[in-house]
Amino acid sequence: MEKSFNFVLKDFFMKKLLGILLLITTAVTAQDKPAYKIYTKDGKPSDFTAMMKEAAKADIIFFGELHDNAMAHWLELQVMKYLFAQRGSVTLGMEMFEADNQLILDEYVSGLIDEKLLLSEAKVWDNYKNDYKPLVEFAKENKQKVVATNVPRRYANLVYKKGIDQLSSLPQEAKNSIAPLPITIDLTLPGYKSMIDGMGSHGAPGSAENMARSQAVKDATMAHFTLKNRAFPFLHVNGSYHSQNFEGIVWYLKQADAKLKIITLQVVEQKSIDAVETENKGLADFIICVPSDITKTY
Repeated sequence: MEKSFNFVLKDFFMKKLLGILLLITTAVTAQDKPAYKIYTKDGKPSDFTAMMKEAAKADIIFFGELHDNAMAHWLELQVMKYLFAQRGSVTLGMEMFEADNQLILDEYVSGLIDEKLLLSEAKVWDNYKNDYKPLVEFAKENKQKVVATNVPRRYANLVYKKGIDQLSSLPQEAKNSIAPLPITIDLTLPGYKSMIDGMGSHGAPGSAENMARSQAVKDATMAHFTLKNRAFPFLHVNGSYHSQNFEGIVWYLKQADAKLKIITLQVVEQKSIDAVETENKGLADFIICVPSDITKTY
């Protein structure tokens, strides 16, 4: 009888203990504050491992960032490390470097010049040290190619101020830093059309269209130098605008080679990251939701 009583008593306390542990686990889980959550393009929950398994199969992986988002920059580095570990190499393409600075970038990555010269002679962005240096340093340490894909800003500005036809008047040396002319531009594509509609009648007549054309020249040029440096996997880091909705750079690549396997990743900021907001669905193959109050790098 005493043995039976002890068993019942033990069972009672075990159930109580399990109940307490469940409450503690639930409380801890409820207090978790994930820095990001990943979803598929249709809003289904995913994770970093699943995302990267797909990315590692691709020829070209686009990471559409928000330039001042600290989590985006950390994740870019993790994506690059994963690709390198899985594929044994990874070519890094960057919007943040202009094509006419490729020689300087090569000299730095190869160890020929020091960082001081890179910073003084290349047109590096103001947030380079905080946000992009880790990517370049990883490439340098592992002897991987870094490609300056963007059009020199003076030529994008030329298109905005004077029109696309001005590019044909440039000397050949200048044209070497731009996608081959003439550049096909479809202003009916939703991304460019939205830009034009957003500007409306602001500025000089035709300035909205020229702004969209200048963006298209950037997209075409980034696609051109991505293809010119065919070494897969190719990780391209750019502002989200240039690859979202599979337009921009992606559109130009598909026009050049429809067989390319391309995967797009995009960071979005949301007040709640427990689900993808309607307007963010479909932006990319994988959508990385980050809290909107995440630390900004500038």
